[in-house]
Amino acid sequence: MTQASERALVIIPTFNERENLPNVVPLVLEQDSRLEVLVIDDSSPDGTGELADALAEASPRVHVVHRAGKQGLGTAYLTGFRWAIEHGYDYVFEMDADFSHDPRHLPTFLREIQDADLVIGSRYLNGRVTVVNWPMPRLMLSYFANVYARWVTGLKLWDSTGGYKCYRRRVLEGIDLEQVRSNGYSFQIETSFRAWKRGFRIREITITFSDRNVGHSKMSGAIVREAIWMVWRLRLWALLGRV
Repeated sequence: MTQASERALVIIPTFNERENLPNVVPLVLEQDSRLEVLVIDDSSPDGTGELADALAEASPRVHVVHRAGKQGLGTAYLTGFRWAIEHGYDYVFEMDADFSHDPRHLPTFLREIQDADLVIGSRYLNGRVTVVNWPMPRLMLSYFANVYARWVTGLKLWDSTGGYKCYRRRVLEGIDLEQVRSNGYSFQIETSFRAWKRGFRIREITITFSDRNVGHSKMSGAIVREAIWMVWRLRLWALLGRV
């Protein structure tokens, strides 16, 4: 970050991440003094929300939004995006709570965003796989899902389903958040697709992605099915001029 007045917000959606949150938040804040964290908790029954409140009480750089019940990843990020715009942040991150996204990549994102509008942490940049500890069936599903999304939509990204991203605020202001329809992992494809169609500069950087050590994955069959059909909707919407 080149200007001391610039502010960056790392949005971390949570549902039952009590074991991870108190470790990941301090590590995020260590990376740059201008980074802040916004936890979006969906009424986690394991007490994640209460723990997030305690972290916020201990640091003015930590903020919390509580939502009633489990509402999904995409709507959590949309809530965070609107909060970030309202509070005037210059850069807005998406990041998982479970350490699959290493906070130590954050300084690289902040450097790269100086010459881009959206920076995406890629697990497959130029065909090179940088995923650790995933079983082969899940890795193959993820890799070829990205090939499929690239073929259907024309979006020239190696990892359009990746969820470690940094946006300039003007991207979030420009893609019309009210029109975003995805809620699962296809949310990542849709937001990047809309940014691409609006002419924003997108850059991919290599990250190391590690499977979570504690807690449980939120992946489900419904999420996969949503992604399969959403790419065709995006292609149709683009033809109709609706993105």
